[in-house]
Parts: sequence; structure tokens; C-alpha cells
Amino acid sequence: MSTRTTASVSTHILDTSVGRPAASVAVRLSARDGRDADWRALGGSVTDADGRCRDLPVPPEGTTHVRLDFAVEPYLEQTATTRADAQQDAPANRDSGAVFFPEVAITFAVTPGEHYHVPLLLNPFGYSVYRGS
Repeated sequence: MSTRTTASVSTHILDTSVGRPAASVAVRLSARDGRDADWRALGGSVTDADGRCRDLPVPPEGTTHVRLDFAVEPYLEQTATTRADAQQDAPANRDSGAVFFPEVAITFAVTPGEHYHVPLLLNPFGYSVYRGS
């Protein structure tokens, strides 16, 4: 059994439309100490070339819920042309050209002493997350 008094969090982003990591995406971490408590912004990081945030803040003792906010709009705008080229049969502009999901917010419950790795699988028209290892 762990003796740690707080949880730890890590994440990475994979752009599933091209099968590559999503680099240079800002990720912010917030925490609260109960479902009715206010969120406290703890800081953030930016994904590296491998799509990983290796230096997210550690949630404080008493944290029960964590929220990761991924600012994906700049990344999706910047990579739209590259992504369309990689999808040979996909049109470069499927609709208005606006990013459908400008941000992704993932909220999850945590237990002291546990590590939570929460990968984001991203594409221009959808996303999914899971608890990794």
C-alpha cells in the first residue's frame, strides 16, 4: 500500500488522424477537494515532441477530483493542411473550416497514492480518453 498523501497525473496526446503525437498543445491542470468544491488552477505544461506532458503539477493533499484542460484549437488549426494531405481521400475542408472541438476538458476522480495517466486520442471531429498506465 502506498504512503503518498496525494495523487499524481500525467498525460499524452495522439493525433489519431495521422497516427502521430500531438506536439505543442497547452494542458492545464485544476483540482478540487470534493464534488461541490471550487476548482483551483494548479498550472500546466505543453506537450513535447512525443505528445507528452512530463511536468504537470502535483495535486495538493485532499484532492478528490482533477481536471485536465487541453487547448487543442491552435494545434488543430496549425496541422489542418498536413492532416488533410495524410488522409488522401479526405477533403481538406469538410465544413466551415472552424475547429469543431476547440478545447477538451477531462474530469476524473483520484485517490491518494495512485498515479493517473490519462491519454487523449484526438482527431478533428472527435476524441476519446482512457486511464492508461
